[in-house]
This record gives sequence, structure tokens and C-alpha cells, in this order.
Amino acid sequence: MIVVVAEKSSVGRDIARVLKCREKGDGCLIGEQYTVTWAVGHLVTLCEPDEIDERYKKWRMEDLPILPVNIPTKVISKTKSQYSVIKKLINAPDTEKVICATDAGREGELIFRYIYHQAKCKKPVDRLWISSMTDEAIKEGFATLKAGQEYDALYASAKCRSEADWLVGMNASRAFTLRFQVLLSIGRVQTPTLAILVKRFHEIQNFKPEEYHTLTADFGAYTGTWFDPSIENEKKNNRLPDAQTAQKIAKEIKGETGTVSSVQTERKKELPPQLYDLTSLQREANKKLGFTADKTLKVAQELYEKWKAITYPRTDSRYLPLDMLGRTKLTLQKLPGVYQPYVQHIPWKEDGKLPFSRRIFDNAKVSDHHAIIPTPQTAPLDKLPQDAGKLFDMIARRTVAAFYAAHEYDQTKVISVVNNHSFRSSGRTVVINGWKDVYPQEEKSEEQLPVLQKGDPCTVHKTSVKKEATKPPAPHTDASLLAAMEHAGKELDDEELREQMKSSGLGTPATRAAIIERLIHVGYASRKGRTINATEKGVSLIAVAPPEIASPETTGKWELALNKIAKREQDTERFMQGICRLSEFLIQYARETKTETAFPEEMRKKSKGRGTKAKSVQAVEGIVCPLCGKPVQETEKAFGCSDWKNGCHFTVWKNCLQRAGGPAINETLIKLIINDKLVKGSSGTIALNGQALSFTKNGEEVPAVSVDIQYQRK
Repeated sequence: MIVVVAEKSSVGRDIARVLKCREKGDGCLIGEQYTVTWAVGHLVTLCEPDEIDERYKKWRMEDLPILPVNIPTKVISKTKSQYSVIKKLINAPDTEKVICATDAGREGELIFRYIYHQAKCKKPVDRLWISSMTDEAIKEGFATLKAGQEYDALYASAKCRSEADWLVGMNASRAFTLRFQVLLSIGRVQTPTLAILVKRFHEIQNFKPEEYHTLTADFGAYTGTWFDPSIENEKKNNRLPDAQTAQKIAKEIKGETGTVSSVQTERKKELPPQLYDLTSLQREANKKLGFTADKTLKVAQELYEKWKAITYPRTDSRYLPLDMLGRTKLTLQKLPGVYQPYVQHIPWKEDGKLPFSRRIFDNAKVSDHHAIIPTPQTAPLDKLPQDAGKLFDMIARRTVAAFYAAHEYDQTKVISVVNNHSFRSSGRTVVINGWKDVYPQEEKSEEQLPVLQKGDPCTVHKTSVKKEATKPPAPHTDASLLAAMEHAGKELDDEELREQMKSSGLGTPATRAAIIERLIHVGYASRKGRTINATEKGVSLIAVAPPEIASPETTGKWELALNKIAKREQDTERFMQGICRLSEFLIQYARETKTETAFPEEMRKKSKGRGTKAKSVQAVEGIVCPLCGKPVQETEKAFGCSDWKNGCHFTVWKNCLQRAGGPAINETLIKLIINDKLVKGSSGTIALNGQALSFTKNGEEVPAVSVDIQYQRK
């Protein structure tokens, strides 16, 4: 028997269908040759410090740094039953081989390897590596399995990432929490991402608007804006300092006839947009559809897993491999009928082949996965949920548009002079619409100028003076923050490091959405409409955090090193030594820093009831902490242990279930959860099992990560 381990049950069932595994087993599907089972995301994780050594139950500065030689793993209690199923199957005497079919990426590799090693399995392993969930792709993947050892370097990179996050996060969070007496979460990616938000916060706060005036002259057939030719900066040379100066010029030119002093026309091209990787898809979905980065990822994952409509979305490449030319042609031909008129107008070659472009096909620029495109399986547009349909439309149109000709237009600039005052006019005339034909709903009327020649007369019929002011930088949105994370480090002084950062940035396409949501969840940032802003707590943290953890430079170096480990270009020992040194530095910094700042929690204590900005900390009668037996207290956002200063960090956030359609946690609910261990209601069932809080809705358990449950010892 061959055991196939998928990452999720939905993927496992798709694989089982292709392999004809129809018999239902306990957490698996059984066939003649294969048994398919699945994880539920991570089933095994790194142990908490106090599970390594009891003395770490209490948070004490003298116990830092915590630098175990080997960080042991443990089975996650809430999904222990499914882990037991996999362990039994992969270690069964009649199991000849195990196939790793978790997501084809760094995190998917880690999920499988942690399970495999925790179960002490010794069976040989093959790796399934696919970028699409269609039946054809699955069959092709099983026909081209690779030995598991070929991905040892990827696992080494994943393991280093996991342990590095543990070491830095655990040590820095404890050290800064103890130093400032307020619970602080610090991480190698989330903290520099927060720094980006805080930088924008200060730019907006410190911005001082400058007032100016602009003057427009109406020449009848066209208009022109006054400008000063002696100032090269075109963004500033149209500004008049005050209304009096503007009105004086307006009076001097009104009714006067001047001359067209120059007419310049330049042919310009806009190349077709490149295919999507995950980050570019998230950015554009935020701009066009208002989706958060997290929502885009979830909808894309649904299109990939459930509907088999697109290829693997968690990719950082915008290119396709050369051997996909034929498959891409089939994909275009299989797009739903609404897209076929656009497909037909692709400039196909005489032999019926697709036009070739290095902007689309380039083996050197394809990483673990290629760009996101539709699959050759025609998507059922009439069945797709509204959000999925909108996102698929973006991906389908982008795939078609990539093969179109460039959009070409004539850009004309006209300078008119009246009584020694210069006026600038511009317009464009479309020559070839090209790829913009694929986006008819987005076409905008082009500003066109009349046919003008140098020396033509121009008479000012009327004038308009407008008062304006410089504007502060706009708050970040998901789109702009993702761009800042992707290109973090471009302002670094070190040119070599800046070049290195091009291939790293903050986080990975697969993790950036979760990082943004994490910042919001822990109170460092807040979302209002489409904007994301740093909160008072976030600003305060960056004020005390050293650049070694708040700068993108550190994280950029890490991601670069992790990429090199995955490519067998760097050893893991050197990387982990650097992580240990950084952990030690951060602890020393926290101990010795003289920087002081007021965190919101401290402000609430000092306010002594003044105003109604925040709810004071109150004891909850009738329950005690399930971890240490001390009283439970209620804050504005959570219920938690009152003994948190001494190391117990039992926390249940009030909104942890709401994103999954569950209720807000109130005093009545928290009492039932802790005392009765099981609460059933119309929206679902909440259960307390040991040290894990679970939520079941419509008969299916919602993974903790998707509902932002934080019930753990930090």
C-alpha cells in the first residue's frame, strides 16, 4: 500500500478521486493501491519554552535568552486525532512508501516533514509537485513523482524559518514585555512591516500643507495651465504663491491673443500587463474590488482547490515555463464563452501557435511555481460565488491581454505664450488600442487637442484661478502596503544589499496577507475602509524597537539566506548562529535601553477612570484561569489571566470567532467555556479541550488560524 498525505481534506479527496480511492476510512480514503489521508494544516508544531523547561512558565529577564540546541516538536492537541490517523497509516507494516502531497512550497514541505519526523517514520518518501488541481494535472504529477530527498534543502529552509521565528519572537517578545510591563509581540517580519505603517503615520502627522494657486486659460478649442519655464520640476512649476499674483496675470492675458510657441508629438507605447503572481493579484484586487490581501488569497485558494479554475496561487513568479506554450493555448481555447471574442483577436501565428514573448515565457524567472493563470478546465461562471467570479475575471482577462499588442498613442504637448506668460496643454490620440481592447469597461475618454501648429494664434476667452494646497501622503491600503513589503529595502544606502533585497522583501507572497491581519489582530494597526493605519500601541512599539528588528534590512537578509539554503547555496548552521546572536542582542538592548514611551495599556491605568476611551481591567467572578488557577480578568479586547506578569498568558480575544461566523466572547460565554468546556448555540459549538479552544460550524471544525483564536501560553 502507498500512503498519500495531502495538506487539506478537500485536496485529499480530489487526489483520492483521481486515484480511485473510494472506500471511506477513519480520516482517509482507501483504494486498491493507494490510501489517501490529509492533515488539517499544521498538525505538529514547535514546543513552547515551558514545555522544554518548567522554569520558563514565568517570564523573567534573568532566564533570557532561551536558546535550546534543538527545539522539540509536539502534536497540536486539537487535531491530535487526525495526526494519530496519519501516524498509524504511514507506519503500518503493509505501507511500502509515503507520498508527500502537501502544498508545493516551503510551508507545505514543513507540514509534512514535521508529521513524518514526529511519527518516527522510516518509510521511503516521494514528492508530488503540482501547480494545478485539475484531474489531468494530478495524473501528470503522479506520473512524474520525485524522490523526497530532492526537497531536503527546501525543508532545511522551512525548518530554519520556523525556528528563527520562534527564537527571535519568543526572546524579543518576553524581553520587551518585561522591560515595558505591557504585553508586546515582536517578530522578524511583522515588526518591520509595522515600521512601514508607523513611518507613514509620522509623515501624515508631521505634514504641513502649503497653499498655492493655479491659473487656467481657455483658448476656446483647448485650455492651458500657466507655468514657469525657468523651473524644471513640472509638478511644481505651475504653482503661483498667492491669489493676487494669479489674478494679476489673469487680468494681463484675458481677451489677449498670443501664439502657439511649440507643438511636440511623441509616439508612446504601453506594453501589455504581465501575468499575475500572488502579490500583484492582491494589490490589483484591492484597488479594483476593494478586497483585502487576506480575502484575495482565500478566494484565490477557493478557485484553485474547490473550482479547479486557476493554477496554484501562492506563487512569486509572473512567468510561465517554455514547455507550457501548448498548454497555455489550450487554456485560452477552454476559457468560458464570454472571453472567446478576445481570445480570437490575439495575434495568433499563421500555424495557429501562440505568439511568443519573453515577458510571458521565461524559464529563468519561474521559481517553485509559475504565474497564476486559468486551468484548461472551463470554469463554471454561473456557479462561481460572486467574489470568486470577480477574481477569476481579473485573472482570465490578464491572461488574454498578456498576448495582445502594445497600446500605442501619440502624446502631444503644446506651449502657448500670451503677453510673455506660458501655458501648457497636453492630450493624446490613440493609434492602436491593443491590449486595452480586453478591458472595454475600463476605457476612459482620451483628452484630445485640436490640430495645432507652431505660430498659430490663440486668444484667451476666459480665465480661471483655483486655490489649492499640497496634500499629505495617503494612508496605506492593502495594495500599497503589499507593494512596500515586496520592495522593502529600496531606500537602503547599501547598494549591494539593495540589489539583494529585490529577491526577498518582507515575508513571502503566501505570508504577507497573514502578517497584515496579525498586525491588526494584536492592536498594532487598524483598518478603516480600505486604509490601514498604525495605532498608538504600534507607534509606541516602533519608538522603542531597535533598527535591527524594525528595519527591513534584517528581514531581507534572512529571506535571502533562506532562499540560498533552499538552493543549497548556504548552510543552515551559519544562518542559525546569526539568529542566536540577534536574539541575544535584542535581549541586551531591552535590558539596557533608556528609551521610555507610554503604551495605551499604561495610559489606561494612569487615567483612573477619566473619560470613556477604554474599558478598565476588571476581575471576572466565578472562574479561574484553566492554566494556573489564578483569577481571570476582562480588558477592552480580551479575557485573560491576571497573573500575566509572572508568565501565564492565557488569552481569549473577544472577537476570535466572529470572522468565522461565530459569536463575540462575552462574560457569560467565557464562564460557560471555562466551567462547562462545551457551549452549543445557533451559530456553532465552542469546545475547550485541554489547552485548545475549537469552534465547529455546520458540522466542520474551523481551523484556529482562520478565526484568529489566540488561546495559548505565549
